[in-house]
Amino acid sequence: MSRLGNIGGRLYRGEVSVEFVARKRVWYAISGLILVICIGALVFRGLNYSVEFKGGSVFKFSAPAAAPAQVSQAVSTAGGGTDAIVQKVGVGASSSWVVQTAKLTFAAQTKVQHAIASTFHLSANAVSTNFVGPSWGSQISQKALEALIAFLIAIVIYLSIAFEWKMASAALIALAHDIVITIGVYTLTGFEVSPATVIGLLTILGYSLYDTVVVFDKVRENTAGLLGTGRSTYSQAANLALNQTLVRSINTSLIALLPVAAILVVGVGLLGAGELKDLALVLFVGMLSGTYSSIFIATPVLADLKEREPQYKALAKRVALRAAGGRAAQRAKAKAAKSASGGTASAAPAAAEEADQGAAPEDGDDQAPPSASERVPAGRPAAGGAAQRGPGARPGPRQQPRRTSAAKRRPSGKKKRR
Repeated sequence: MSRLGNIGGRLYRGEVSVEFVARKRVWYAISGLILVICIGALVFRGLNYSVEFKGGSVFKFSAPAAAPAQVSQAVSTAGGGTDAIVQKVGVGASSSWVVQTAKLTFAAQTKVQHAIASTFHLSANAVSTNFVGPSWGSQISQKALEALIAFLIAIVIYLSIAFEWKMASAALIALAHDIVITIGVYTLTGFEVSPATVIGLLTILGYSLYDTVVVFDKVRENTAGLLGTGRSTYSQAANLALNQTLVRSINTSLIALLPVAAILVVGVGLLGAGELKDLALVLFVGMLSGTYSSIFIATPVLADLKEREPQYKALAKRVALRAAGGRAAQRAKAKAAKSASGGTASAAPAAAEEADQGAAPEDGDDQAPPSASERVPAGRPAAGGAAQRGPGARPGPRQQPRRTSAAKRRPSGKKKRR
């Protein structure tokens, strides 16, 4: 197996690790800067709504040899306005033009139609006209907002039941992050917002949530029984879960982005303006933002919320104490530092020895060697060494063996009569 293929296994086993949660302030700063730019662009520039939302007149005709400047000049000369949106749909001989203008009266609309036909040598019937009222777009926006609210409520209920409310809160923060960034990209680039864009925006919410739920499920698995073991903090366990699902998240995102990118290339390069391009564009931007938020935003926010709980605060202290060598080492260091600051350099080792003797052993701490008063001189058995002299031996100097009662009654040298 190649080294690239081994990366996923090494990340899963914890042999290598990327510190996502520990560097959360960096990710927060990056996301905060992006959000400020997006919100500022939305406030000062606004979105470029399509004719379905703001209403107006639409002219469609086929003129493969025409140029955008010629179309704009023909429309503006006929009274269609200087802010008309001219878009070319398709390529080659099958291409056509779509011109969107503000709301025109019937007479002005007919005049623009005849001007286009005369400029490009077409019949009047070859130029189709259509008027779209703003009410249809407002209905689409209202329905989309209702669907978004219902979606968020359902997500909160599901995550609160399946996981916990803090995971639901972190997931909602990541979703809001994705929505603001996607809208900000449309504002900065001037892409047109159409009903297909709204549909795509609702679609990416589900995709972003799917990636976040996969990571949260692994976080829940890694943090089960964490308070009893005390081997790592919640942030460390969550970071391990991120590393274990990192390769899966990247592979899933790449596989999903490839067909969306193909649709976007076909929609822009071959078909031109249209609903296919609008749908693919919002999906592409939203999927990238969703992958970023599930890794760099959702899990760090969850770790922040959990680390504020008292039991996880105490766990973090225990883990830090264990990493520093236990309570005995901490006491020895504190007394040594206090003695050194007082000017008695020779008292530092004595304080460390006293701390080692008096402190109770912690889990994983080595027993301190016996002091000088506890050492036994050579040639004498130590206390507790009764096993070397046999069971039942008394401590102290060696004693003479006791005589039995029969031996006491018989005088020495006389044999027992038979």
